Amino acid sequence: MFKIIDGKEVSSYIKNSVKEKALELKNNGEEITLAVIIVGNDPASRVYVNNKKKACEYVGFRSLEFALPEETTEEELLSLIDRLNGDDTVNGILCQLPVPKHIDEEKVIDRISPDKDVDGFSKINVGKLWLGEYDLAACTPMGVMELLKYYDIDVCGKNCVIIGRSNIVGKPMAALLLEKNGTVTICHSRTKNLAEVTSKADILVAAVGRAGFVTADMVKESAVVIDVGINRNAEGKLCGDVDFEAVKEKTSYITPVPGGCGPMTIALLMKNTLIAAEKQKKS
Repeated sequence: MFKIIDGKEVSSYIKNSVKEKALELKNNGEEITLAVIIVGNDPASRVYVNNKKKACEYVGFRSLEFALPEETTEEELLSLIDRLNGDDTVNGILCQLPVPKHIDEEKVIDRISPDKDVDGFSKINVGKLWLGEYDLAACTPMGVMELLKYYDIDVCGKNCVIIGRSNIVGKPMAALLLEKNGTVTICHSRTKNLAEVTSKADILVAAVGRAGFVTADMVKESAVVIDVGINRNAEGKLCGDVDFEAVKEKTSYITPVPGGCGPMTIALLMKNTLIAAEKQKKS
């Protein structure tokens, strides 16, 4: 019988632990601040930014929002980041992606100080992750690791297969699973005999961005299935990359969509901001 991995429960646990620590720091006169930059009027980005602000309020962080118009130049955006990098009262900085097409996303990510890069996207933090010397790493894969830890799912020696090779999920997910001594395979659009590879996975992470992509024939009996995808099906209903109803009976553990990995991303953003603040305090 499969068990549902409840991301809402785990995210609440993490946010409450961050909240407790933030209150302790606040009582000592130290306030944690997260600066969020949004460029343009993308509706999905606005929802994400609002959710991040709510999470800051919940855990007791001060949040600063910089809502810039669509026509903001790359130079203006980079200048703002420089200013926030130099502001000792700001502990974490994130720029909501995507940015308008006339702005180089890579330049924006790498302009954020690695010590304040709470998304974990900068080249320096990515390099530290692969060296196993990281403090800050991408929030979604870190959230997956927290789910596995919370449910006592041991990664050591397990055959771990990731579908998707993005810089935000697939690649950092591989690094984190390797660190815990998983045997990791990354699959992608050019992988041959995909179902043959995925059906050998003890832990299968789907991060491909295609609704219902993972079907029952692709899953091993009693596998742990982690669905990172957030899509809309033909009826407009929120769903993941996994055909949940068809796959669930074959699994030992499975994440639902919504309510699985989704809540974890913002919870780990709060945790990363706390880590950044504590590190800055020591330096």
